Amino acid sequence: MASEPKDRSPAPEDRVEIWTDGGCKPNPGPGGWGAILRFRDHERELSGADPATTNNRMELTAALAALEALKRPCAVLLHTDSEYLRNGITRWHAGWVRRNWRNAAGDPVANMDLWHRILAAAAAHEIEWRWVRGHAGDRMNERADALATAARERAGR
Repeated sequence: MASEPKDRSPAPEDRVEIWTDGGCKPNPGPGGWGAILRFRDHERELSGADPATTNNRMELTAALAALEALKRPCAVLLHTDSEYLRNGITRWHAGWVRRNWRNAAGDPVANMDLWHRILAAAAAHEIEWRWVRGHAGDRMNERADALATAARERAGR
């Protein structure tokens, strides 16, 4: 008799959790991004800035930097307060590819360079993209926001 298929989902302790945030002030303008990676009891913080960018580019850059920091294929739970990032990766990108990287209006997809890199970086991993409401008291999202803000402010000096 055949056995039932086993759930192959990794245990929570074997999953990398990532929190990302990015932003500009003003938008467009100087921007910063931050990411926190947690695996078991280890945490790593990443951040960076760009003197002339947009909120969306900083949100994408945070996720990209976090995924590119992973050294081997992983199960990942990535938390973002960017609906643009989550929807782009989970809903819109298949249509963009079908339309030769054109959006529904027929225009070239904005931030195409970063989307290509994110898709390449994500391909090696099993990722759950989880949206969290920004500035709503999620402690790790607030930490990622603080990293992004500090990077933006350092770059703006």
